[in-house]
Amino acid sequence: MTHASSPSPTATYRLQLQPDFPFAAAGRAVPYLAALGVSHLHLSPVLEAVPGSTHGYDVTGHGAVRAELGGEDGLRALAATARAHGLGLIVDIVPNHMAVPAPLTLNGPLWEVLRDGPGSRYARWFDIDWDGGHGGRVLLPVLEGRIGDELPRFRVDGQVLRYGEQVFPLRPGTERLPLERLLGAQWYRLAWWRLARTELNYRRFFTISDLIGLRVEDPEVFEATHRTVLRLIRDGVVDGLRIDHPDGLVDPGGYLARLRGAAKGCWTVVEKILTGPERLPVGWACAGTTGYDTLRHIDGLFVCPQGAGRLFSHYRDFVTPLADEGGDWEETVRRAAYEVVEHDLAAEVERLVRTAVRIGERVPRPGDHAPWALRQAVRELLVRLPVYRPYTGDPADAARAASDAAMLAAAAERARATFRVPEEAGAVDLVHDLALGRCAGGGGGAPDPGVVDFAARFAQTASALHAKSVEDTAFYRYPVLLSACEVGGDPGEPALGPGTFHEYCARMQRDWPEGGTVLSTHDTKRSADVRARIAVLSECPDRWRDVLGAVAGGPEAAEGGVPVDPMAVWTAWQSAFGLGAATAGGPAAGGPAGEGRERLAPAVLKAVREAGLRTSWTEPDAAYEDAVAEFVRGGPCGPAAAHLAALEAELAPYIRANVLGAALLHLTVPGVPDLYQGTEREYTALVDPDNRRPARFAPGLLAELDGGAVPDGLSAEKLRLTAAALRLRRAHPEWFGAAGSYEPLTAEGPAAEHCVAFARAGRVVTAVTRLSLRLRETGGWWDTVLRLPAGGAWHDLLTGRTLPGGAPVGVDTLLSAWPVALLVRAEGTAEAVGAAEAAEPAETG
Repeated sequence: MTHASSPSPTATYRLQLQPDFPFAAAGRAVPYLAALGVSHLHLSPVLEAVPGSTHGYDVTGHGAVRAELGGEDGLRALAATARAHGLGLIVDIVPNHMAVPAPLTLNGPLWEVLRDGPGSRYARWFDIDWDGGHGGRVLLPVLEGRIGDELPRFRVDGQVLRYGEQVFPLRPGTERLPLERLLGAQWYRLAWWRLARTELNYRRFFTISDLIGLRVEDPEVFEATHRTVLRLIRDGVVDGLRIDHPDGLVDPGGYLARLRGAAKGCWTVVEKILTGPERLPVGWACAGTTGYDTLRHIDGLFVCPQGAGRLFSHYRDFVTPLADEGGDWEETVRRAAYEVVEHDLAAEVERLVRTAVRIGERVPRPGDHAPWALRQAVRELLVRLPVYRPYTGDPADAARAASDAAMLAAAAERARATFRVPEEAGAVDLVHDLALGRCAGGGGGAPDPGVVDFAARFAQTASALHAKSVEDTAFYRYPVLLSACEVGGDPGEPALGPGTFHEYCARMQRDWPEGGTVLSTHDTKRSADVRARIAVLSECPDRWRDVLGAVAGGPEAAEGGVPVDPMAVWTAWQSAFGLGAATAGGPAAGGPAGEGRERLAPAVLKAVREAGLRTSWTEPDAAYEDAVAEFVRGGPCGPAAAHLAALEAELAPYIRANVLGAALLHLTVPGVPDLYQGTEREYTALVDPDNRRPARFAPGLLAELDGGAVPDGLSAEKLRLTAAALRLRRAHPEWFGAAGSYEPLTAEGPAAEHCVAFARAGRVVTAVTRLSLRLRETGGWWDTVLRLPAGGAWHDLLTGRTLPGGAPVGVDTLLSAWPVALLVRAEGTAEAVGAAEAAEPAETG
């Protein structure tokens, strides 16, 4: 853990900036967000990006704030407005990559590299393997067809080459050459887009060839790409940073150390996704992760383990999947990993093989391995890593390095068994040692540059493989309980108990008390409230089986069309339930006409493309995709949606308990909660682009609640709860930060496992209901009690009641009006929330 030099936020509010929601729109929202109780706005990337981008991660220039958002003047005006209302700014930055835009002129440094080659002043910026084939040129896989077929579409225009709407720089002195000679004389090789997966010789973001890797490990590149952001920090415009995709960097720990020095220790969190028992490297100079690990531990509380197992049985009967196509989680992940490493990441694997071959030729003792054997060794090691990337060379975290070394050793042992001839499995030993950064061959014991390069690229490739095979493939092939198919989640083990939850929270308070926490982001597959709704199905798997049996079996194969497979049917109906019958079902369920089709159909189509079993992004089956879209229109968005509406009405109390329970946990566990735009109220969103719609706010509703209005409906209840918790955090940051504490509280009685409670700094108590449907089915709370900490009475901020401290309180009394409780010491109530409740929110658009 590294403490920030300035005060950490008490809570941040993520705004997804885009041309339809620029700095000026964010400025108009400031009074409302200040009244809500956050301390900082959290802005998506603000530097120049591809025109029209709704996310800003496709950066085209580091020298200026994005003009489409209002430019630097607009950002400074937003900062001034925020400061006037007591708020600061956190900005998301993208150190890993830049866009390969169309037109390429938008990326000035890349344009110069393509024109001037490795001699360009910007050549050191980009992670290009100039020796990776193509005659010392960089591959640009942008052509719609093979180059011979595309020749008639090229046109020389002065110092540039035009191809349709695209434009490329010409190497000086080549503009008068015949076309075919001209093409061969450039520092780039124009090629059919399909060659990217096997022939690409620059590092990209995952498998996206439109994003080229940066070499921020180079001090000159770091300084140039961070100059604007660092200036904004020095000027007091920006107060903190979110670091996108640190796993893509050569040395994330070294990068964060350099950044901390340059940014004067401002509060910084990293988008590092942890899996299972994995821990963030202790030496990283940051406050912690952005919080997907917290999401996993909160979501898991609301999944019934027994019900999830029965739901899987119903899923297996309905879908009848093969083991490696959704029938078994581990088998599904393994097959997806092989597909990605052999197909989508073939170019990245080949770069590793080339490096290993060169090392083998140069260092005789481990040498004499055939390229095919090294290729197999690389693949077999990569697919067996259970984390995004190993960190074996971090001297500041010996325990993590040893753990990851043991993990690699176990993977190597299994990889050797895949070779038919045991003697040829020696290739695994070489690759294993290279991945650990061993086999040094430099003079005087200095690290071999090739070995250092291999170790870094192996780790970077591992990160891309895990993301593409698990998040973007296996999640879509194993839709048993869609709420568990989330970033950082584990669909194979979706349920977590209170004990595991408390252990995690205690560790976060000890190690990373100022790290970030999230429930919904621009990258989550489904918003927190969609997941909370779907999680209820784990408590009533038989009811879901009956509803699905009533609605499925007709529209997906009607009129003799292309049949929609059962996995897509299961996914579509569960997604519709998560979205909400009134939205997904349209008029049949009392929702607005067409909204469900516009939101649900793209999400389901994305799911089947990502799954890649019947169609995909690169090999689309148009007839099948049309059938899926028609099925969504006639099924979940048709008359049969009335069945979902009935189920939703039946489960409404339990959905309410999940939504409010998850929200309160998020706002009070250790760490700094980040609220995604709109999530202070009920917010149902599916995968992007559905979750990137411009934000909408409700200042009028907040004012009514502050004026004493009784919350009417779940959305208003969530807003009241959120404002109460945020204002409490802002009034008393010491109760929730590094100086505070986390103490689990254990209920006693027959329903104790349904109550999750804890105290913060002995001044705040959170209590929530989990698995509320199962609780009702077993007779309710009975005589279950929760003993509140002694030392005085407690005041419930949601109901206004006062409860005794030190004595057992019946949980049925504590959680009678609301399924959650937020208690503060009675003597501190007015001080904690009075000032915030007096704030007057302004109208915003």
